Amino acid sequence: MTTSTRDPEDEAAIRDLIDAKVAATRARNATRATAPFAPDALSFDVVGPLRHVGAGAVGQRAEAWFSTFRGPIGFDLLDLRIVVGAEVAFAHSLNHVHGTVADGRELDMWWRETLCFEKLGGRWMITHAHDSVPFDAETGKASLGLKP
Repeated sequence: MTTSTRDPEDEAAIRDLIDAKVAATRARNATRATAPFAPDALSFDVVGPLRHVGAGAVGQRAEAWFSTFRGPIGFDLLDLRIVVGAEVAFAHSLNHVHGTVADGRELDMWWRETLCFEKLGGRWMITHAHDSVPFDAETGKASLGLKP
């Protein structure tokens, strides 16, 4: 994990937001998982539509995703890097989810995530989230079996 920061308190605040988002995902709590998002946040997800606009839309997407699981969600970050400036920051990581989905299949998937933060009213908020998976250019299909 690498961190570049001007202020250790800012880096700690962002790390706390990310940790809270991870814990809320494991708990399948969409309200807590989307609490760090600014009201006008923009999210690019690994599934359609092309974008979700606003914290409410991000929360609805989280709720829909959590409802596809039977039981707990395993969720971990690898290679988290946080870079903090005076008013903006970003973090990126490889994310891993595993668990049983509603039809009984086991999901075990890695994807890439970049989070962008702005300091709004003295508080760090996620203003943009971009999640993606690589795809096979030959078949056009997502490469869901990749592992770090």
